[in-house]
Amino acid sequence: MSAATMVTKDNFESEVLKSSLPVLVDFWAEWCGPCKMLLPIVEELAAELQGKVKVCKVNVDESQELAADYNVMSIPTLFIFKNGQMVDQIIGAVPRVKILDKLKAHM
Repeated sequence: MSAATMVTKDNFESEVLKSSLPVLVDFWAEWCGPCKMLLPIVEELAAELQGKVKVCKVNVDESQELAADYNVMSIPTLFIFKNGQMVDQIIGAVPRVKILDKLKAHM
């Protein structure tokens, strides 16, 4: 079972924008090689930071409108939201420490 929450246009506001915790949102797709490389890192961080950071995933194939709303041009793209605002972003498959450092800056 994934520690990350799958989000769509229907629950994005309640799960991400209204979250009391900072939220890491992973925009990904099934066919994306770099997304698959990032998957274990994102899952690991979701479990490790449970209660401190919420981790959500958006499948861009299933939620194209949401990806367009946030101008996601390439995947994987990770956004960090805090108090309903996007405060940081990471594009591409990056090392775990880079994601963790950016998350810690917003915790």
